[in-house]
Amino acid sequence: MSDPIHSYEATPRPTFSLPLLALEGVVVFPHTVVSLAVDEAMLPTVDAALKGDRRLLLVARRPESDPDSDIPLRAQIFDIGVVARIEQSGMLPNGTNGIVVRGMIRAEIGDALDPDHPWRFSFQLRPDQVLPSPELDALILETRAVVDAVLELRPGVSQEVRNVVRAIEDPGHLADNTGYSPDYTFAERQDLLETFDLVARLTKVRDFYRVQLALLEVQNRIRHEVQENAAKQQRDFFLRQQIRAIQKELGEEEEEVSDLDDLRAKLARTQMSDVVRKEADRELSRLQRLNESSPEYQMVRTYLEWLAELPWNKPTGSPIDIAFARQVLDEDHYGLTQIKERILEYLAVKQRRAALGEDSGRAGREPILAFVGPPGVGKTSLGQSIARALGRNFVRMSLGGVRDEAELRGFRRTYIGSQPGRLIQELRRAGSSDPVILLDEIDKLGNDYRGDPASALLEVLDPEQNNTFTDHYLNLPFDLSQVLFIATANSWDNVPPALRDRMEVIELSGYIEDEKVQIAQTHLVPRQLRANGLRPSEAEVNEAALRTIIGDYTREAGVRNLERHIGGVLRKVTRRLAEQSEVSDHALLVDPAFVRTALGRQRFFNEAKERIDQPGVATGLVWTPVGGDIIFVEAVVMEGSRELKITGQLGEVMRESAEAALTYVRSRARELGIDPAFFDHHAIHIHVPAGAVPKDGPSAGITMATALASAATGRLVRDDVAMTGEISLRGRVLPIGGIKEKALGAHRAGIRTIILPRRNEADLDDLPREVFDEMTFVPVDTLDQVLQTALQPAATLNGLRSSQRVAEPQYVE
Repeated sequence: MSDPIHSYEATPRPTFSLPLLALEGVVVFPHTVVSLAVDEAMLPTVDAALKGDRRLLLVARRPESDPDSDIPLRAQIFDIGVVARIEQSGMLPNGTNGIVVRGMIRAEIGDALDPDHPWRFSFQLRPDQVLPSPELDALILETRAVVDAVLELRPGVSQEVRNVVRAIEDPGHLADNTGYSPDYTFAERQDLLETFDLVARLTKVRDFYRVQLALLEVQNRIRHEVQENAAKQQRDFFLRQQIRAIQKELGEEEEEVSDLDDLRAKLARTQMSDVVRKEADRELSRLQRLNESSPEYQMVRTYLEWLAELPWNKPTGSPIDIAFARQVLDEDHYGLTQIKERILEYLAVKQRRAALGEDSGRAGREPILAFVGPPGVGKTSLGQSIARALGRNFVRMSLGGVRDEAELRGFRRTYIGSQPGRLIQELRRAGSSDPVILLDEIDKLGNDYRGDPASALLEVLDPEQNNTFTDHYLNLPFDLSQVLFIATANSWDNVPPALRDRMEVIELSGYIEDEKVQIAQTHLVPRQLRANGLRPSEAEVNEAALRTIIGDYTREAGVRNLERHIGGVLRKVTRRLAEQSEVSDHALLVDPAFVRTALGRQRFFNEAKERIDQPGVATGLVWTPVGGDIIFVEAVVMEGSRELKITGQLGEVMRESAEAALTYVRSRARELGIDPAFFDHHAIHIHVPAGAVPKDGPSAGITMATALASAATGRLVRDDVAMTGEISLRGRVLPIGGIKEKALGAHRAGIRTIILPRRNEADLDDLPREVFDEMTFVPVDTLDQVLQTALQPAATLNGLRSSQRVAEPQYVE
């Protein structure tokens, strides 16, 4: 009787049927023997095969299919499987029912034949077609060689397995035999089964094993290098031990102190607390037991070196002398009278507490000072002066852009290359336990997924907690109560509320022109003379030149740009002296003409007088993080429908102020001499120039109302008046903030009359007396009072609303 399989192969691709077994995540290849576990769902198929000729179809189930769904089985399986023969059935070694099958030949699956036997499917055989050729022979040799090379490098593969692979002559058998490599994925196995062309199948196997060979070679090389390095370190260790033993026998032992003894001596000299001392001794004892070649040895040694170099209890500050502190502050800073008084009060309290024997750094003591003000007003240099007055070391920590909490608190020792945070590092550099640490730009702190640095500062700046500050790297309490912390910021609004609560704010406003002149003569000019290689006898900068630089080339709250421009002028002096053939006995005079030649065209002008040349333009006051300034609000009325257009990149609050201003002006139209129907036939456009700069806040309310009233009545706004205040729908002028900065900004811009809410009148006490005496302040309660002060008498402008007669407005006292 002929073998059915051979009869299959003799027929030109006839259709047969066999029981079909769907496999989960398993691909069976021809020429291979595998064992399969059989569950209850598979029993009908297995029983049908055993009752027949023991043959069945083995096909892998698609990964996305669900065996429990109502989808037909044919839609859940792949199109290509294998005809297999059941060699054995019974209990598998793991105690479950199973079968041992031998794959025989590829098969293309057809449809289910009998609804009563859904597990029986038709199929067609897809035997390998071997067409001998030189290309196929070469491919067989290459594939066998690369598979053999992979088996040689792979650990645990016996010589018998390699001999079996070498003995395979049939190309299809050779390719299919590699399908059980653990490196193949399920998709790659199924793809290999569905590749009928022998050349393509062998090419896939060869390319796959070439990649595996390259990976194994790299892994093998790395393994050998690691083993060689470990062997070399071990050999070096034994050789050193032998050398020491020989030197000891010969009496030539080195008398110098070893590194470990030196580290032990450093740790003994530090004034650690008992907790820190106990941990240091434990780590030192552990270090002695470690091999020097061990990676952990260097990690522990670095940790102990940090403990030995930190100033655990090493104060260096001198007793507080209030007279000396005042002298230092006056030498380093001109003006800032109130700021200096507050600092001296702060130091006086510390001096008194020290005299009473109280620990001034412990809980419940004086607050952390925070200097808030525009750039260039001397916040950082005030911290330096305090450090000099106290005789302490000064450390500046820039917090701008810090986003990772670990930058302040350090990384844990479990990470490679870890180190303490910035606070501990700066304390080591300072070399004392009581330095003055300036936390610069605290309002520029960021936060992201790595943590919130501001939260880490909560412990640092709280006297209740900072005496036990714990860095992640040290994992030991460090006493920060002796450190004098000072913070600086440009804007207090950006500091988190919890952090603000731990600090006392000292606001620094901008300088007036006279103060800038004094600062330049006392500090900036001498410093820039030295920086540009000049002696005082070679160049003289007179007061008029300084006022020219201040008024025409800088408009800032601080003096940073002023110093920069002074340096630019003095560089021109240095160049002129270098180009002279003869040395002059007289100092070169820097006057306004020289300044204009050196710095070029004028940068700033009195814009108020130039811009307010027609109705609808009013001058307002704004607060910015870099100081106060003036802005212009422009309003234009034009024929059209009732429309209000607002431009200038204004925020929601300013837009609401503009709407409130329009509503009030419309409600007061008759009193202002405006036809009530005027707004029904005219559109209004309000614009605030410098449109690229975002603007927001309620303080421009009365400025917008004044600009609208001016545009509607045709009356010019006074060009020497600036105003600030919030407006209500009833025409009340409400108080706002930043009066001092705004007044100084108006003073710098040449404005000498300011309209402000009456409830802000008390804020004028903070102004320098020189500014207060030069300016006129008009406190107001209502918008009627604002318009009475700001608008000029009725003006006649050519071409101004020829169809609209403008009457003189009547104001009611």
